[in-house]
Amino acid sequence: MSRLHDVAWLFSCIFLLTAAAPAQEAGPLGLGRPATPDELAAWDIDVRPDGKGLPEGRGDVLTGEELYTELCAACHGDFGEGSGRLPALAGGEGTLTDEFPVKTVGSFWPYLSTVWDYVHRTMPYGNSQSLSDDEVYALTAYILYLNDLVDEDFELSRENLPAIRLPNEGGFIMDDRAETELPAFSAEPCMENCKDRVEITARAGALDVTPGAEEQ
Repeated sequence: MSRLHDVAWLFSCIFLLTAAAPAQEAGPLGLGRPATPDELAAWDIDVRPDGKGLPEGRGDVLTGEELYTELCAACHGDFGEGSGRLPALAGGEGTLTDEFPVKTVGSFWPYLSTVWDYVHRTMPYGNSQSLSDDEVYALTAYILYLNDLVDEDFELSRENLPAIRLPNEGGFIMDDRAETELPAFSAEPCMENCKDRVEITARAGALDVTPGAEEQ
């Protein structure tokens, strides 16, 4: 059988299969279907700094401590100090300008909604999205307590979470790249007064932004 005959036979099969396939719903390519409400709800779990997206629920520090001891301490340390190369959740105040900054919820993170969202979306490691909403509130409350931001009788809820401010919120600015960087990088490049030579000062492989225990 010739190669040309093989190609003709293949296209004949594709045509027959296409003709026999059920009609698809209208769309750019005639493929797929609209997502169901349940499918959309499974993906629509993000939480904004103003609290939009938070579900109903509440959890207190003491409940969070029990959950943390069982599910989190093995990786993040008994008191949020981190374990080995795994990240710390507490401490690090005043280190952001150091050579080895310790970026924790108390020292670096801008919004508490980000903490809730991250715990809800990805924790515990290896079993993400297994926590109930109340458990996420409790763990978030305990993380606040580890950072000396609330007392041990504190209860976190959908109602009071948006009002809580983390210490480094003012260290962040709104993303204005569309107004600042884009015009600059879209302009004609300057080809005058260039350097005589380019010197490599650091390599990505040598950078380490997660300090070890000996560096803390």
